[in-house]
Amino acid sequence: MKGRPELYTSYGQDMAFLNTRPKRAWSGGLVVVALLMPFLITDDLLQLLATGFVAAIGAIGLNIVTGFAGQVSLGHAFFLAIGAYTGAALSGSETGRVIGFGITSLPIWLLASGLVAALFGVLVAPVAVRLRGLYLAIVTLGLVFLGEHVFREWTSLTGGPGVGRPAAIPELFGVRLDRDNAMFTAAQQLYLVMFVLLVIFGVLARNLVRSRVGRAFAAVRDRDLAASVIGVDLTKYKVLAFAVSSFYAGVAGALLFVMNGFFDPGSFSLLLSVQYIAMVLIGGAGTISGAIMGALFITLLPRITRELPAVLPFISGDATGGITVFQVEAVLYGVLIIVFLIVEPRGLFGIWVRVRNYWRTWPFSY
Repeated sequence: MKGRPELYTSYGQDMAFLNTRPKRAWSGGLVVVALLMPFLITDDLLQLLATGFVAAIGAIGLNIVTGFAGQVSLGHAFFLAIGAYTGAALSGSETGRVIGFGITSLPIWLLASGLVAALFGVLVAPVAVRLRGLYLAIVTLGLVFLGEHVFREWTSLTGGPGVGRPAAIPELFGVRLDRDNAMFTAAQQLYLVMFVLLVIFGVLARNLVRSRVGRAFAAVRDRDLAASVIGVDLTKYKVLAFAVSSFYAGVAGALLFVMNGFFDPGSFSLLLSVQYIAMVLIGGAGTISGAIMGALFITLLPRITRELPAVLPFISGDATGGITVFQVEAVLYGVLIIVFLIVEPRGLFGIWVRVRNYWRTWPFSY
């Protein structure tokens, strides 16, 4: 109502996707700024932001199973690898040195990447029904090492360690998105496509967690025994959480392969899983916006650390020095996770909420 923005007269108004005028204004403004970015910044920054958007899709998936459903998973890198190699195999050349089926249409191989990863998620999910906490984390951690071994040995699919294989071909309506054309550069095209996909998957996830399924996830997370007593089917919703999370991971893996252009079996290691855990915890567990914030933060972090050798001479910019920027990055992931868990458990999203609430009540912020 006019002058009373938080006074709702129906349940539908209260549950609307963007239920206040400031939310609609902020969301519209962010979309406009994002759409103008390709014409304002350089291609290398566009490439970095596009990679951040893809990482955000994967982080949203991990947040669904861990932040909303409460199932600790350290095996996200495994599902990313499943999606990456599924997309690459489907779109690869039929006459190449590795498996390929020549299906270059982006919607087809992207959907297939998500579905194959979701299938593996469903196969793993029965373990989640019987285990929880640390035991579940150890089992999902085992998937990463199992996947590394399988992909290292399956050279006809992955190309082998140190060799790799070409990424999936991003072709949409007959247009190669990884090549410049008369209107847009490759970086601009990929940026816009990845942004649109992030919006689609973000909205779908937001609607999912606001639905009956999302409320069941929250009940399982808060106390699975109590959830079972009130009629929540634990097996059904844990399997569903892993399936949805794995689908998002598969999609993100295929798109990450496209953005980076090269992966070998060693790329999908425990460190990649830790990066995604960091995205969720630093951004804010249990929030879609927090997952996006955390993914963009972690994606942009290496760009900042790469500048450290110019400021701190004892840090080396290559892998042969004493203390390298790669070691600094790995340490920073752990340090940032610890700091945010102690200082601000709600992550970057929690900081944003505190700032927003302060200015909403200013000058009576006390």
